[in-house]
Amino acid sequence: MTAPRIDTETLRRLPKAVLHDHLDGGLRPATVIELAAAVGHTLPTTDPDELAAWYVEAAGSGDLVRYIGTFEHTLAVMQTREGLLRVAEEYVLDLAADGVVYAEVRYAPELNTRAGLSLAEVVETVQEGLAAGMAKAAAAGTPVRVGTLLCGMRMFDRVGEAAELAVTYRDAGVVGFDIAGAEDGFPPADHLAAFQHLRAESVPFTIHAGEAYGLPSIHQAVQVCGAQRLGHGVRITEDIVDGKLGRLAGWVRDRRIALEMCPTSNLQTGCATSIAEHPITALKDLGFRVTLNTDNRLVSGTTMTREMGLLVEEAGWTAKDLRTVTVNAVKSAFIPFDERKALIEDVILPGYAEAL
Repeated sequence: MTAPRIDTETLRRLPKAVLHDHLDGGLRPATVIELAAAVGHTLPTTDPDELAAWYVEAAGSGDLVRYIGTFEHTLAVMQTREGLLRVAEEYVLDLAADGVVYAEVRYAPELNTRAGLSLAEVVETVQEGLAAGMAKAAAAGTPVRVGTLLCGMRMFDRVGEAAELAVTYRDAGVVGFDIAGAEDGFPPADHLAAFQHLRAESVPFTIHAGEAYGLPSIHQAVQVCGAQRLGHGVRITEDIVDGKLGRLAGWVRDRRIALEMCPTSNLQTGCATSIAEHPITALKDLGFRVTLNTDNRLVSGTTMTREMGLLVEEAGWTAKDLRTVTVNAVKSAFIPFDERKALIEDVILPGYAEAL
């Protein structure tokens, strides 16, 4: 049986929570073009629609390395205070317009220092832009709370510095930490000292694992490093046979370690073959704490509304399924329990009741 269709406008009104979304992967095409002109950076095209299409095409090669390479142009316009302020503010406003009420945005400060900004200046500037966006969204009647996850690039040598930044700014808008970049060949345990430091300082963290590399990456992230969530985690299915969970899969499910799943992004990088067959549905049905995310909105040509619509249309999801993954996301957010509880009881559940 197919689920009743939920129209796009209803989906847009539904309150949403996103845990896995990269700041440098979600710029407006027109903003990239304007900022590139200001800093003298050459783009593949200066037409906003064509640039948006270029991103989706280039990222849809099925190659994670080429996917990551598309960030050259967004990062080029995120090296100045002006560029970072604008990108961060627009990030919040775009999520608010999409019905997002809670978001965690992630980025690697070390990638924004080419023009002379210090790591601290990058973090403080992004926080200023996010705050401006939240103030404007609230004034427009579409409030959204945005917390920051600072990333270390796992293939470089500054992960420890990024972790220390997360500790320093823990009470100034930064809610957690992550490592990003090429997964294959750069295992999480290479940065064990950084994760031990974060745990000692009570800073929560997620780890990109189980996307471009399989179970050993997930095992290290969870059992060696102590991740509270997994970025993507789609390859946990390699430890599930005919619905029977292996020890690692069972550990992840039973300890409620959230899976930050990004269906469209996974299609682009070759981690899944279709929305209908994406592991998110089977894992949800098996009781994993599945969450739904966009990953990179510009690069994937997507929004939370679109991701929800795809699952409804192609995987038979119901409004109850969408509500479940939204509540899952807030339950696993890196903010205090009382604030998560209030978001669920005062915003998410009433919002679903009203919209549906």
